[in-house]
Amino acid sequence: MSGFSAEWLALREPVDHRSRNLALQAQVIQYLEQIKSVVPGAIHITDLGSGTGSNLRALAPYIGVKQSWTLVDYDSDLLRSARASLIAWADSVVSADEGKSKLIASGLIHPLTITKNSKTIAIEFQCADLVHDYQTILNKPADLITAAAFFDLVAESWLTEFCAALTKPLYTVLTYDGKETWGPPNALDADVLRAFHAHQSTDKGFGAAVGPSGAHYLQSLLQTQGFTTVCAPSPWIMDVHNQALIEQLAIGTARAVREMGAIADAAVNQWEYSRRNAMQCEIGHVDLFAYRA
Repeated sequence: MSGFSAEWLALREPVDHRSRNLALQAQVIQYLEQIKSVVPGAIHITDLGSGTGSNLRALAPYIGVKQSWTLVDYDSDLLRSARASLIAWADSVVSADEGKSKLIASGLIHPLTITKNSKTIAIEFQCADLVHDYQTILNKPADLITAAAFFDLVAESWLTEFCAALTKPLYTVLTYDGKETWGPPNALDADVLRAFHAHQSTDKGFGAAVGPSGAHYLQSLLQTQGFTTVCAPSPWIMDVHNQALIEQLAIGTARAVREMGAIADAAVNQWEYSRRNAMQCEIGHVDLFAYRA
């Protein structure tokens, strides 16, 4: 799977958190309050493609007093960053046995227990290749499977198999839907977006990615499997107060468009220069909650 740097994930996290659809999140929280946990005494959540733990930091303060999270990512460096970030984020650390020499030798990342907003949160870190190991992960006890900014990166064939294997509720946020508005308008916006969409559909580690169609495919497949699904918009809406993120989006978009070769580099350079200082930018995303009634 294509990698993301801890620096990029940290830059986008504040906008990610404020963009989540709060009405849908409230529905998920209400669902978790009503169910009987698979392991009495704690809500168990497995987060796919967890990166540095942003999904946990967004959701954990609002759910049960006792929680157990498993953060799953292919990148062990990101999981180590997650552990450090979560220690810094916590109100207190209950248990964090480093066991440094043993961990370095084994490659494992030691579990962690923290408190935040009077919640006790036990966290395990699992380095796994979701291309091949998703079924093993889905078979483990969990009350909820979560993911953020993930399902636009996978292949349609993988997504079909994943949905067929899924038996637990799924809450996924910030799936890119392909809608973008930059301000003020630029004559190249439509051509650049078309080329960027083409790049989004290239292989991100799972095969040809579903890209902006990811949320639609996911909802359709889950409904076929008997899930009730609820979708809600969660756009990034940015202005001059988010200049650093806007700049990095412009740089990353231009880089992707150059790789496709459909637009002359000089034109892409001109677009990038103007967009690095854009006054407004809206990037469309979709949140989805799927459960069996």
